Amino acid sequence: MTPGARLAAAAGIMDILDFQVSVDVQLKAWARRNRYAGSGDRRAIADRVYSVLRKKRSSAITGGGTDGRALILGNLVAEDGLSVDEIAGLCCGPYGLAPLSEQEKRHLGDQPLFVDDAEKFDWPEWLYPEALAAFGKAAGHELNALRSRAPVDLRVNLLAATREHAINMLAAEGITAHILDHSDTALRVAPSTPVSKTDAYNSGVVELQDAASQVVADFARVTSGDTVLDFCAGGGGKTLALAARMENRGYISAFDVNAERMADLPNRIGRAGITIIECVPAFGLRKNYYDAVLVDAPCSGSGSWRRDPSGKWRLNAEGLDGIFRAQRDALINASDCVKPEGTLTYATCSVLPVENRRQIDWFLSERTGFRLEETRTLWPYRDDCDGFYMARLRRSA
Repeated sequence: MTPGARLAAAAGIMDILDFQVSVDVQLKAWARRNRYAGSGDRRAIADRVYSVLRKKRSSAITGGGTDGRALILGNLVAEDGLSVDEIAGLCCGPYGLAPLSEQEKRHLGDQPLFVDDAEKFDWPEWLYPEALAAFGKAAGHELNALRSRAPVDLRVNLLAATREHAINMLAAEGITAHILDHSDTALRVAPSTPVSKTDAYNSGVVELQDAASQVVADFARVTSGDTVLDFCAGGGGKTLALAARMENRGYISAFDVNAERMADLPNRIGRAGITIIECVPAFGLRKNYYDAVLVDAPCSGSGSWRRDPSGKWRLNAEGLDGIFRAQRDALINASDCVKPEGTLTYATCSVLPVENRRQIDWFLSERTGFRLEETRTLWPYRDDCDGFYMARLRRSA
């Protein structure tokens, strides 16, 4: 496919994109219907769709509309910084975007007029007060980071290799990995690196995991021999990280209220060589039993919207209210499983104060047998990772 044809395909996808359905699922469905598109074409089209979603408001204003064509044209300015003549050169040829109209040329050549910073930094208008409450004077930097492409981070499985050995394994396959200071397991590779095709990945030496998620596992402070509950295990990335921190000694119950989210966890456990994790149903949870309980709570995902940018356009006030209730339910139910003098760690990949410290304050007013031990917040711009909030509480004897 020509560059113009790829842009036309991306515009067509944007016209029918459903924010309530996984973007990846919709891109795969498009690829099945259009088998002429090679792997490079599919990658380029997906990259453009995600770029538009990260900068949807600014692309619409720059492009002069919200239809797929306008969004793509605006994104070529907002993301790529192309001139009108350069864009016109892409809007020609068979299967590509139609030539630019004179009106489009004039609009693309004008400086975009943003009503406010919520438009400029591609943030939902109704949530902008929360952004200011979270970021303060750094709001511009942080919001800009959240509309940029996310890095690709890896977690080294220290049960299988040292970080240096993992770097050498990846180098042998032509992949350069850099050490991150966030955690002693964290590495970073270039965007679009095919990590899942490497021997390092398939042998269980590395896992795809953002550096902030690795910090959560460190923050929980589990030790070898502990009994641990990962109460919202999901795909199990943090479950595996906890097991490695425990040196594969002790016991971990992996639980999720939606068991289907853990469907891939058994395969990941096997690849990592872990033997202490058991996926359990609700009736398998034990009251007053675990040394450490992790609640990686359901949340808005606002700290990782650069990875799932459709999330910020999907979320509404009603949805956020439902998330609040789910977080409180998770905290209360998980706290029942903490044994005396054990710890309860609450984490969200959110930057919104209403999901973070305010929930902890609420919980402490409800459960007087716990005290706050430590909190930590990671920021996309300041810490160069996903936005995360962590609070570790200890239950009294």
